[in-house]
Amino acid sequence: MNYRWIFREPIDENAVQDIVNTTGIPRAIARVLVGRGITSALEVDRFFNPSLDNLHSPWLMDGMVAAVDRIERAHSNDEMIWIHGDYDVDGTSSTAMVLHFLREMGIVAQYFIPDRTVGFGFTRPSVDRAIAAGATVIVTVDIGITAIDAISYAKNHGIDVIVCDHHEPSEELPPALAILDPIKPGCTYPFKHLAGCGVAFKLICAIADRKGFPEKALEYIDLVAIASAADIVPLSDENRIISYYGLKKLNENPRPGIKGLIDCAGLQLGGITNSSIVFGLAPRINAAGRLGDPTRAVEMMIQTDALASFRIAQELEQDNRRRRAIDEETFAAAEDVAARSLQAGQRRSLVIHQDDWHAGVIGIVASRLVERFHVPTIMLTTIDGIAKGSARSIKDFDIHNALKQCEDILVEYGGHKHAAGLSLRVEHVPELAERIDVIAKSQLTQDMLTPEIVIDSELALSDLTPEFFKLLAKFAPYGYSNHRPLFYSKNVVSANGVKVVGNNHLKFRALQKNFAMDAIGFNLGHRINDCSNGKSFALVYTLEENTFNGQTTPQLRIRDVRPL
Repeated sequence: MNYRWIFREPIDENAVQDIVNTTGIPRAIARVLVGRGITSALEVDRFFNPSLDNLHSPWLMDGMVAAVDRIERAHSNDEMIWIHGDYDVDGTSSTAMVLHFLREMGIVAQYFIPDRTVGFGFTRPSVDRAIAAGATVIVTVDIGITAIDAISYAKNHGIDVIVCDHHEPSEELPPALAILDPIKPGCTYPFKHLAGCGVAFKLICAIADRKGFPEKALEYIDLVAIASAADIVPLSDENRIISYYGLKKLNENPRPGIKGLIDCAGLQLGGITNSSIVFGLAPRINAAGRLGDPTRAVEMMIQTDALASFRIAQELEQDNRRRRAIDEETFAAAEDVAARSLQAGQRRSLVIHQDDWHAGVIGIVASRLVERFHVPTIMLTTIDGIAKGSARSIKDFDIHNALKQCEDILVEYGGHKHAAGLSLRVEHVPELAERIDVIAKSQLTQDMLTPEIVIDSELALSDLTPEFFKLLAKFAPYGYSNHRPLFYSKNVVSANGVKVVGNNHLKFRALQKNFAMDAIGFNLGHRINDCSNGKSFALVYTLEENTFNGQTTPQLRIRDVRPL
């Protein structure tokens, strides 16, 4: 794939110089910090040294007082609280956390998560289940902000609903007792990018604070970190703090309900990162709902017995293997349809529908199609005569807003700028495809359809001292909006020839002036002619440490290469 190389601009050079002068940090690292909005020595310290003291008060979130008051009253009156979650990692983690916490407080609580054949969303059937169970309060987690009908139905049956969500609201808010959503109109909560589990975490923080032991809520920060990594929320501000301490707990003292999953995924304590969550833990948690009953994920996470948790994790491991097989089969079919659809070069989006695609994998396949073709993509299957599916998008296209412009033909939809779920009548799928493409053509230029690599700073290889690597390590934990810094170096040559190793990987020793360092470019073997035969070239790369035979050495991990 070809990339546009773009330097992160504009950079406030005065702020860069101020950080260099006050902290002694190398200029290249100061540029990375300023590019991420960190412009003073105080902010540098907060970024490099995350502190739980810098978490915002949960009481700043609009609706929190009403929500906690109602839960306390339910506790006093021995009322049952019904938790309705979603079937993805964010939804099941949120459900497990709130359920376990409320029960620890001695509050009667039950939960429900619909499976993918029913579809996403808080609906009247869930309200009926709550009524049948004797619940008088419903707490929705990672869901509910657009559920006007279901919440009105609950209210009419005398049930109070508390919404904990982080998705985009519609123009009309539901008639809930309390709506906790930092992006709803009028909410002045200072951080707007919490995961659904992050919003639910704020609720249990407020309850714990009201009861006089605020530290109790922090026992669940690992679940919030898992959900935040899986839901690809920006790892800045509060999310960075949550991720830092959540990973610390996962690596040092994982709860029994997660330890079994860690073992099943083959992860080593001390080495778990957000990447481990995204590619190791999250797919296995998601497997519970993708190919079966999502409540298994909740039951696993609330386990106090590591062996019982491990048994459930083994089930999810088997499901995840089956999911991968279905994923590959579905992707192969969808890739062929997509290639033919885009072949004429007239379309700037994909809407693909097939009746028998498995509902549990179409979100994953939609994401893979975006990676493959770099256009907004909607994948749909048919369930009970209704087309249901997932939408994924590229950087410059708001897929949620595009769906909003088509809401007259949708049964339901919800999500974010880059990911959403939707359902509609099958006969409206062709119209949706055309309308989405009209919107895409009006907003996406040809340049936007070429993926970009955003470079943080130019770097001389001679700057790569041990102290530089120590400072760079402080950027972790990495994740969305806090990726490993990308550096650019030019006038580089290969010091010892270029080899293609393994499965199409470039490997050579990069030499700039008199300084050399090992470099590897995964899946870049086809670019060998751009950097061999004594040619001078430019590199875009991240920095990492490679451990082999017990020895750890720094190396460049190449993202792209260009001859000069």
